[in-house]
Amino acid sequence: MKTQKLWTINSKKLNETNLIKYSNFIKENYKIKAGSNFNKIWKWSVDNPKLFWRSIWDFTKIEGNLGRTILKESNIFFKNKFFPDSQLNYAKNLLKKNNEDDAIVFKSENGNKKVLSWKDLNLNVAKVSQWIKSKGIKKGDRVAAYLPNIPETVIAYISTASLGAIWSSCSPDFGTIGVIDRFSQIEPKILFIGNIYFYNGKKINILDRLNEILEKIPSIKKVVIVPYPGTKTEKKSYIKTKTYDWSEITTEKRKAESEYIMLNFNEPLAILYSSGTTGKPKCICHGIGGTLIQHNKELQIHSDIKENDRVFYFTTCGWMMWNWLVGALSASATILLFDGFPMYKKDDLLFEFISEEKATLFGVSAKYIDALNNKKVIVKKKYDLQSLRTICSTGSPLSKDGFQYVYNNIKKDVHLASISGGTDIVSCFVLGNLFQPVISGEIQNRGLGMDVDVFNEKGLPIKNIKGELVCKKPFPSMPIKFWNDDKNKKYSSAYFKKFKNIWHHGDFAKVTDDGGFVIFGRSDTTLNPGGVRLGTSEIYNVVEKFKEIQESLVIGQSWNNDIRIILFVVLNKGHFLSEEIKSKIRIKIRSSASPRHVPAKIISISEIPKTKNGKIVELAVKQTIEGEEIKNLEVLANPDSLNCFKNIKELDE
Repeated sequence: MKTQKLWTINSKKLNETNLIKYSNFIKENYKIKAGSNFNKIWKWSVDNPKLFWRSIWDFTKIEGNLGRTILKESNIFFKNKFFPDSQLNYAKNLLKKNNEDDAIVFKSENGNKKVLSWKDLNLNVAKVSQWIKSKGIKKGDRVAAYLPNIPETVIAYISTASLGAIWSSCSPDFGTIGVIDRFSQIEPKILFIGNIYFYNGKKINILDRLNEILEKIPSIKKVVIVPYPGTKTEKKSYIKTKTYDWSEITTEKRKAESEYIMLNFNEPLAILYSSGTTGKPKCICHGIGGTLIQHNKELQIHSDIKENDRVFYFTTCGWMMWNWLVGALSASATILLFDGFPMYKKDDLLFEFISEEKATLFGVSAKYIDALNNKKVIVKKKYDLQSLRTICSTGSPLSKDGFQYVYNNIKKDVHLASISGGTDIVSCFVLGNLFQPVISGEIQNRGLGMDVDVFNEKGLPIKNIKGELVCKKPFPSMPIKFWNDDKNKKYSSAYFKKFKNIWHHGDFAKVTDDGGFVIFGRSDTTLNPGGVRLGTSEIYNVVEKFKEIQESLVIGQSWNNDIRIILFVVLNKGHFLSEEIKSKIRIKIRSSASPRHVPAKIISISEIPKTKNGKIVELAVKQTIEGEEIKNLEVLANPDSLNCFKNIKELDE
């Protein structure tokens, strides 16, 4: 199939990139003459992991004690340890600057704006970290946040990291059950919670949920109430805990300098969460050093972020791209935060922010680009986007139409980097680079140091054919563990069940002869509407409490370059699926899980396919409605039940 080149960097700009500087760096230090041949650098990086990751430490100027060993090897994939005797502090590496330049610029959907200089950021981190320490928090304790994407969230994160405590955050669009399912597993001692947030013109109260959270998570002993920028909080009593206002902990007289505890490279930094496909979300624990070195590589070398660049990723603090965005501070870049509905009152609201703040990099979900395309929004003539060098798209595959839309209607001379990875690695497997052209519908190449490939069902590498995305060698940003995972059983099952000692990511993908990748979406049962990974169990937990419902099944249907959620229900005798019941189900899912979990269609069926041991088979249903071949029919106890899902008219509407 003929490929369409959409963009290539010009030679003058190429010579100014961090990637060419890195190529020169490895030539000087390791005698690797790669020039501007990305595949040559990548091959060296995966063949020589010790030399490569040491080079990233040095090139990106990580502050810390390197130690003697770069990689402690093991026959078990996830037991390989990078930099096992290195010491560093994540917060210290983010706060290298301390002047009046912008560190964080925040804007809400209603235009409320807040700017923090590096001096402000350093001072606030010092005060908050000292307050956290004064409450008895020590290395390894958990600090949780239920906050919007505001500067205070970043401050609390960095403050927690400075002490060696473990951070975990959920955005307020998660309902109470979703938050409790996550935080109850990790038993945090402190909770930072917002008072309100705004979304599409609505003011939504977060504090109304606090009493229920405190009832269900008794480990929380201290609560800090963080007012949304431009608002105030009212003092109110909450059960079983002491509450503080953000202003109390940042205005008290405290030392103006942070104390940075030196920690092992593989100590935990943050706990993120799986989507919860097969039960409560798994608690994925990421390390200090692995997160830092991987983000430094991706932001500085792949994405060309330099000091004083301005990085804007549209995200919430419940998505791993928030952690990635905050990592840009390590490059001494400014981070731009936007909170709210991205099309509030105007479809191109985010581009107004990009233009005002002269953003260098803009990251967003593929779904947002598709939405602009569907609305026929033309941006390029309306806003000054001269500063914008890179647009990143992630969360779900960007269609060829989406690629074309960016170059036709946003900016002609821009690096469009489709990227893919996930919460599991808090980074990317495949992403952009400035040595290769942008090809319509493709991700440019693998990440440096990431031995990514595509396997068939037999575990053999294939090219130009759809297969399973895998990583064949260890890398620093592997989870250091799953929380509450005895003998790493959940960890092993999540990534190493399908192929022995090979990381299996759960994405369908294709690799081209030039190293480009096409991602087709999830190969497991995780839902992915709008690029946000959601678990089916969070819907099942709500739906099957309805007296009318006997059992249910949820899948994601491919629809208009996206995924929409379809809920199938088997009704109890004497009940039928009325519009009233559908409405009640949607309302309950919205309030208990999140608006993103609400199904586009609710359809009554007579029987649900199950394995012989009684497990429902979502993937077989998805394959049936999308006309794909169904493998392993013999494992089904009732294979004829799949006939219920054929030729359903509602699925074509």
